[in-house]
Amino acid sequence: MIAEAEMLMERQTVSWYEPWDTTFGYAHAVRLGRQVFISGTAADDADGHIVGTDITTQTRYIFYKIEKMLAEAGGSMRDVVRTRLFLKDISHWQAAAHVHGEFFEGIRPALTMVKVSGLIDPQALIEIEVDAVITEKECVD
Repeated sequence: MIAEAEMLMERQTVSWYEPWDTTFGYAHAVRLGRQVFISGTAADDADGHIVGTDITTQTRYIFYKIEKMLAEAGGSMRDVVRTRLFLKDISHWQAAAHVHGEFFEGIRPALTMVKVSGLIDPQALIEIEVDAVITEKECVD
């Protein structure tokens, strides 16, 4: 039982864009036990270029990235318990919320939307953070 508990508390990191992760000393996602914390995620691809020029495309791409990071950490979108959306233009909140609903209909995590004055990449319209708790079923090998 103790060995299983220690294994569950093992720290796992997931990187999406290696140059930034290693240069600035962070992981894009961290799994500790059953919890997964995903850093603020923009619509940048593996080369660091923003995908899409509209809020809908960027939001979908971000959730696609988050879905892949969760899978790499052993979870899925159904494990998400909290989302935070940071929007440069708050008038886009409904479009972002609709995409959120496409991914989380029936799951319904806690949701926060905040207007921010800017993001690191001027082409980024939105950044999203996610917290998840992986179910026991998914923790079993």
